[in-house]
Amino acid sequence: MDISIYQAYLPHDDAQAAIAFYRDTLGFEVRKHVEYGDLHWITVGPPDQPGTSIVLTPPAADPGITDDERRVVAEMMAKGTYAGINLATPDVDAAFERLQAGDADVVSEPTDQPWGVRDCALRDPAGNMIRIFEVK
Repeated sequence: MDISIYQAYLPHDDAQAAIAFYRDTLGFEVRKHVEYGDLHWITVGPPDQPGTSIVLTPPAADPGITDDERRVVAEMMAKGTYAGINLATPDVDAAFERLQAGDADVVSEPTDQPWGVRDCALRDPAGNMIRIFEVK
């Protein structure tokens, strides 16, 4: 079976802050930016991986979501517990230095984890947890 990851979804609550973070801080390219009223869907991804994208979505756009659910999602996003993604790099220390210079919201510096991986963690402007693993 030949299956690959095409898109992952993360919520955002500020389109311009999301674009600045993913484009300027992480170095991703903005592939699409679709607006519908006040809502924005933004597709970003690594320039050398055109077949893999992150779609940044407005969390309240789902027509089936209730007001109570919207409130819970907003509260979880504010705490940074709603969504996250794991990324990989061959040199987590170098990536961390670049991210820190870009004023990223650092959660943890590069650390050798007891399960055998070296990683660091930060949050995007919407509070999404981003862990970056060193993969050689």
